[in-house]
Amino acid sequence: MDLSFSTEDNEFRDEVRTWLKANAPTGRRPKESHAMREFDLAWQRTMHAAGWGGVAWPVDYGGRDLPLTQQLIWYEEYARTGLAPIDSRFVGLAHAGPTLMLRSSEEQKQFHLPKILGGEVIWCQGFSEPEAGSDLASLRTRAVVDGDELVVTGQKIWTSFAAVSDWQELLVRTDPDAPKHKGITWVICDMRSPGIDIRPIRTIEGGADFNEVFYDEVRIPLANVVGDLNDGWSVAMSTLSFERGTAFTVSQVQLASSIEALIDMARSRTSINGRAVIADGAVAERLAKARADCAALRALTYLGISKNAHSTQPGPEGSMLKLQYADLAKRVYLLGLDVIDTNALAFALDEDDSDWVDRHLMAFSTSIGGGTSEIQRNIIGERVLGLPR
Repeated sequence: MDLSFSTEDNEFRDEVRTWLKANAPTGRRPKESHAMREFDLAWQRTMHAAGWGGVAWPVDYGGRDLPLTQQLIWYEEYARTGLAPIDSRFVGLAHAGPTLMLRSSEEQKQFHLPKILGGEVIWCQGFSEPEAGSDLASLRTRAVVDGDELVVTGQKIWTSFAAVSDWQELLVRTDPDAPKHKGITWVICDMRSPGIDIRPIRTIEGGADFNEVFYDEVRIPLANVVGDLNDGWSVAMSTLSFERGTAFTVSQVQLASSIEALIDMARSRTSINGRAVIADGAVAERLAKARADCAALRALTYLGISKNAHSTQPGPEGSMLKLQYADLAKRVYLLGLDVIDTNALAFALDEDDSDWVDRHLMAFSTSIGGGTSEIQRNIIGERVLGLPR
């Protein structure tokens, strides 16, 4: 691994920290979907106006194309603000945007990328289906070519932020007779198209960011196809490599901040015997292990970024990051409940303690969304270690 911070990088960190301290939103992010959308887009516009909207994006598309060390610094300092690591801008900035840069036509890039970066639009992902999640290539949503349009019929599920999205990266089956990985097309779908029905899915922590999306003969111009017709699987793999490679960097760094906050809480809170929670040897051991595991995760992140410096696109090693992060996040936020005292859950919680409950409940999704942990192990075994299928 070759990753070190220069004097220029350290000065850049001071610049980032100063700007975020002066400009990051201080109010709580709304949970109601449309208010949440406006909150997220307003923050994106603020960052974009100051030149921080796309630190990794090419200058040609409005970004800063910063070196990887400075991108990492930005993510680390952003995480320390406590802002949501993944919000309604996530798919546009971390999925659709990078995929369009790599695989779309120049006309598609010029139309969509400035709107994503400028905080004008929200994107969602139409990949998973009720019987095509981990086995994504089994998707059944079909699209039939009719003149210069695709006519789409089917269903997607677990579509984050669909109810507030303008556009969708959509996978459809355009050749039902081809092998399942070959007859798929990646297409840009206007979420205001006639025939789209969006139904919210209420989750265990009370949110409704997930949705089911139904398509009833939805017409999409063939001009919205990214790449070639029936070549959508290779485009989708570009999308997922970005998600698994770099898109969770803020989440990983923020997890470290959560562990330090837990250690402080364990020192300041008392258990039923009147002693500080951290005086419990079992709790102290779990906190120490969480801190050590997070340091290992950070080293793995640095290794991935160092390797990405010599590649145009993140490789399968990103699956190692996602797998480790998913396991650690669940352990950390369960530990958070033990520190705040699960007996207190029967009573009214203040906002800070309620946040820990929400994080614990949401942590279950980390080993599912973006490819289950089982899928990540398969990728690591086959594409990193070279093991047989």
